[in-house]
Amino acid sequence: MQRKVYVPGVALLAALTAGCTGGSGTDSSTTDAKAGESNTSVAAPGKYRTLREPCGAVDRGLLRDLLPGATTLPEEQQKKAYDGAPAVTYDTDRRVGCRWKVDSPGATHHLRVDFERVVSYDSEVSDDDRAKEVYAKQEVAADLPAPSQSPDEPDEGDDPQNGDGAGGDDESASPDSSASPDAAASKPAGDADPTASAPGGDASGADGGTDSGAGGGAGTQTPPEGLEPRILADLGDAAFLDDALVRSGSTSQRRTVSVVFRTSNVVVTVQYSEQPALTADLPDSKELQEKTQAVARRLAEQFND
Repeated sequence: MQRKVYVPGVALLAALTAGCTGGSGTDSSTTDAKAGESNTSVAAPGKYRTLREPCGAVDRGLLRDLLPGATTLPEEQQKKAYDGAPAVTYDTDRRVGCRWKVDSPGATHHLRVDFERVVSYDSEVSDDDRAKEVYAKQEVAADLPAPSQSPDEPDEGDDPQNGDGAGGDDESASPDSSASPDAAASKPAGDADPTASAPGGDASGADGGTDSGAGGGAGTQTPPEGLEPRILADLGDAAFLDDALVRSGSTSQRRTVSVVFRTSNVVVTVQYSEQPALTADLPDSKELQEKTQAVARRLAEQFND
């Protein structure tokens, strides 16, 4: 009879031991699972995994407006002009581009579009964040003039207790002042940014000429007031416009307008230029900027489709 008294206790102890062992296994597996999840977490991939075909990205209606000389060409040459020439790249999954050029008795027009899909190879940095870095470098390289300062806002060099202070005089003498036309005129054109480092990229334009205004010169001029190089709102996630007028060769002047914008992990560049045949003619900043922005906004809409 005494043996029967201890049997239930032994059975209960065995059950409790088994239960504790099972509970311990469950906790361990849960901990391992959580640790595994933490170890395998990576930054989010970019929205875009492929790129659009660039030569077909600009519709024929826009091309007619951008390349007016094409309408005077024979039908076969006209089609070739509107088809454009694909840019040479080594990885079309990462970078593509297209160029158009049309000569006419009045002027020569160039158009270039460039798509770069940015991929981060760092598991802790997202494709979007890497694209932000790529875009930021291009914006810095464009050397945009500083925004106009509010008249009610004191200069950084001013002493609030001393009125205008010495900072007011320093600003007018500063070589970095946005009010100085020479400072803005001597900056590089936006052409120097996106394709200079691209595989097979040609930042000089379709005809091999240069769009860069580096070093200034007799032919460089700043755009009219209100049309200066600037940040653009409501275009992609971030955007800027650059405008440069430079002397091409020894006679005519060529104006190049560049719009660069980022949408998620893709950086898009649109560059449009006009070189009049007559030396007395000056390409119009307002018209070129409006046309360049029209192309950029149309491309942004396509990426959002």
